[in-house]
Amino acid sequence: MIDTQASAGYLHAQSRSFQSRTGYPQGRFAQKLKLVAELLTTDADIHLFYLTLSGFDTHANQAFLQQRLLKQYAEGVAAFVEDLKKHRLLDDVVILTFSEFGRRVEENASRGTDHGTANNVFLLGGQLRRSGFINPGPDLSRLDQGDLIYRIDFRRIYADLLDRVLQADTGQVLGRRFEGLGVV
Repeated sequence: MIDTQASAGYLHAQSRSFQSRTGYPQGRFAQKLKLVAELLTTDADIHLFYLTLSGFDTHANQAFLQQRLLKQYAEGVAAFVEDLKKHRLLDDVVILTFSEFGRRVEENASRGTDHGTANNVFLLGGQLRRSGFINPGPDLSRLDQGDLIYRIDFRRIYADLLDRVLQADTGQVLGRRFEGLGVV
């Protein structure tokens, strides 16, 4: 508890030492990204930030809800990247965006989709070795009981990030070694 309070105090002090002038959209997600940019600009000794944008578990009226959420995501990340570029920090940052679950291909009766298997992972950063799509698009003619079949094990992406960005022991974190994709 003492360590947690000390860490919270340190973060609060660091966040007050620099205020970003980049225009961020309103909303909690964008404001969290702004705080991360401010902490990165102050050179706070933090190597990993974890933010969430919830609400994507849309089993009904999915098109409207996801459009709104994806707009929040896109506008927030665009402001964050602009802020990092202004401070020449984009080369020092890798942004990983993922979801904890995929979605089914077929729409359900409530105009949404249910949980599926495969999903997308997005990486952004100034020092990525490979850009663009890493794997081919999904094969909609080959499904596993209505679900997409993944092409890349997400742990290979994590292996790249752990080994090359965080200099962590991939085997210890993931339980065994995985060959990275050479993305970072």
